[in-house]
Amino acid sequence: MTDRVLIPMPGNAELGDRLAKAVGIDTGSVEVRRFPDGETYVRLDGALTGLSIVLVCSLDRPDDKLLPLLFAASTARELGAASVGLVAPYLAYMRQDRRFRPGEAVTSSYFAQVLSRHFDWLVTVDPHLHRRNSLSEIYSVPAVALHAAPLLSEWIAREIANPVLIGPDSESEQWVAAVARGAGAPYVVLEKTRRGDREVEISIPEMARWMRHTPVLVDDIVSTGRTMIETMHHLKAAATKPPVCVVIHGVFVGNAYAELRAAGAQRIVSANTIPHESNGIDVTSLLAQAIRDIASAG
Repeated sequence: MTDRVLIPMPGNAELGDRLAKAVGIDTGSVEVRRFPDGETYVRLDGALTGLSIVLVCSLDRPDDKLLPLLFAASTARELGAASVGLVAPYLAYMRQDRRFRPGEAVTSSYFAQVLSRHFDWLVTVDPHLHRRNSLSEIYSVPAVALHAAPLLSEWIAREIANPVLIGPDSESEQWVAAVARGAGAPYVVLEKTRRGDREVEISIPEMARWMRHTPVLVDDIVSTGRTMIETMHHLKAAATKPPVCVVIHGVFVGNAYAELRAAGAQRIVSANTIPHESNGIDVTSLLAQAIRDIASAG
C-alpha cells in the first residue's frame, strides 16, 4: 500500500504508529500550533500528490480538535491527495440525535454533515448509536463502525477469574450479553434512571448468588463515571468482591478516573480508542483490517 500515507493528528502518534506498522504503510507528519490570537496553524510535511491520505484523530474533546483536523484534510486535498479518509477511534457528537426540547440543535446530524464534506470515508469503533441503526443514516460517505466486544471478551476471559459482568442498563443488554458470551461468563444489567448529565439513580439485581464472582462493570463509554461509581457503592454495601471496570471509550471527564478509583475499583481498563493511562485493550488489529478492506475496495 505504498500509495497510502497515514498521518496521525497531535495526541494520536502512538496508535498511528501501531496502525502504520500493522497495515504496512508510511507515516507522514502534521504541524499544528496556535497563533497568539488563538487561531490554528496547520502544515503538512512531504509531497502528497496522488496519494491516499489516512488521517488518524480520536475525537474526544472534539471542539478543540475539529478545526485542525478539517484544515489538515483540506490542505491534503489542495496539495493533490487522491483521497482523504478519517480513522476516528472515538467518534463524538453521537448523543444529541433528536430534538428533545424546542429549538435544540440536532448536533449528531450537523457533525456528520461537516465530516462527510471533508472526508471520503470514515472508520470508527463502537459509536454510540442510541436511537440510530447505523452511521449511514447521518453520514453521506462510507462510514464503518467496528465492534470491540470480542476484544473485551478476550481480555476478561484472560485477566479475570470467575467474572460476572454488570451492564449499565437494559438498552445495553444485547451488547453486554455478547461480551459475556465471548468471555464465557454470566451477566446482569442495571436499572438506570438518569436525572441529568451528572446525576443518575440505579438499582442492581440481587447479588447473593454471585458473591464468589468478581464483578466486572462493562460499558461502551465512561465520561463522568457516575453510573459506575453509584454501582460500586451498591456492590460495596452488598459486600461483593472489589469490582473491575472495563470500558471501550474512556473519556473520563474532569476527575472521573480518580473518583472511580476512590469508589473502590480494583482495576480500570479501557481500549486505546482514546489515549489514557488505563489503556489495556488494543484496537489496532480492528482498525488495520478496516483500512486494508477500504484499500482493497478502492
